[in-house]
Amino acid sequence: MEGPPTAPRRAPAYYWAPVPCFLAESPSEILGRLAAENQFSLEGDQRDAWQQEIEILRNALAGLDGTIFLEFDVPRLGSRIDAALISGPAIFPIEFKCGAAEYRRADYNQAWDYALDLKNFHKASHEAPIFPVLLATEAGPGDHTWPSPHADGVRPPIRCNPRELRQMLDVALALAQGPSLDGAAWGIAPYEPTPTIIEAAQALYSRHSVEAISRSDAGARNLRLTSRRVEDVIEQARISGEKSIVFVTGVPGAGKTLVGLNVATSHRRTEEPTHAVFLSGNGPLVAVLQEALTRDELARRQRLGEPARKGTIRQQVKPFIQNVHHFRDEGIRNPSDVPADHVVIFDEAQRAWNAEKTSDFMKRRKKLSGFTQSESEVLISYMDRHRDWAVIVCLAGRKSTRARPVSRHGLTRYVSTSPTGACTCLRT
Repeated sequence: MEGPPTAPRRAPAYYWAPVPCFLAESPSEILGRLAAENQFSLEGDQRDAWQQEIEILRNALAGLDGTIFLEFDVPRLGSRIDAALISGPAIFPIEFKCGAAEYRRADYNQAWDYALDLKNFHKASHEAPIFPVLLATEAGPGDHTWPSPHADGVRPPIRCNPRELRQMLDVALALAQGPSLDGAAWGIAPYEPTPTIIEAAQALYSRHSVEAISRSDAGARNLRLTSRRVEDVIEQARISGEKSIVFVTGVPGAGKTLVGLNVATSHRRTEEPTHAVFLSGNGPLVAVLQEALTRDELARRQRLGEPARKGTIRQQVKPFIQNVHHFRDEGIRNPSDVPADHVVIFDEAQRAWNAEKTSDFMKRRKKLSGFTQSESEVLISYMDRHRDWAVIVCLAGRKSTRARPVSRHGLTRYVSTSPTGACTCLRT
């Protein structure tokens, strides 16, 4: 099968450069590069915000060593950080609020969540000290000292205005300890959830506290047998070092999504790198599931009298439920990287784009011409990069009960369906 066209590694941001190069470029050149990489309609407010951010950073970073990223894209999460400064051993995610005259709590939490996204899901940020910044351009004096770091090494955000930014950077660099980071290598580091987050998410789901998601009209016995069969395939693949594709099919309401969620949440082997992730192209579904799981865990902790922050709990949910398009794009951007997950569950797999639609999207939105793969081929080839084992679970809705052949990467078997759902696996 023909592979994707040769492409550079994932562009880490709309703009990135060593700080001396950033300072040597004119603001119009920097703005032009940002506009060229922008995948959306460039509105006047966004252009004005970028111009203001560039001016603030040029004043604050004079004489400082490091690397600056503008509109940094956290791998696989869809988080885009306004600016990320890498200097010495420290990471500074900066959230700009242009025109804001006060430090709003929602903005403060947004800056904190971006820092946690880096810490928990960005490989090169796992061990580094992180100093998040909330910068409100029209606000009065902010914080005078950096808060103490939490146990994970992430400090709560500092609040400051443009005039205070450089001073707070200097104070943070005096506090930061550890080896200096390579800015270019940091920018292209892959998605990799930390083991502590995986263990926390496993503990979260093992409590079975999400009653609303667990309900289904499908027969409990059929769901139990199907889930058990999928688990057997995963265990066999891990033991034998083989790669398998599992198709769970059925009519609407048969419980396919529930089976996928059960697999993702019950697969919790901390001694093996078995990161299971539930992927969906349905953005609202991803948001609803993440929010429901987050609220349930927050309520559980509050009932136990445990201190908890909603943003922190959301970090525990993100590794298991993600947008399939972010997963797909990460595989394309980094042609040689191996995904962190050995088990992936694709919901609504029958909606995967064909080669024509995928090629058109890549050309229009990702500026990658000559792309020939379908979305299914991209996802399968990405998981096929594992040298030991991998399992793909496809949840596919069907109206018919007939069998049909499926062939991918030399694998051919019949996928059967039934009114209540069925499970078939392919192996290399």
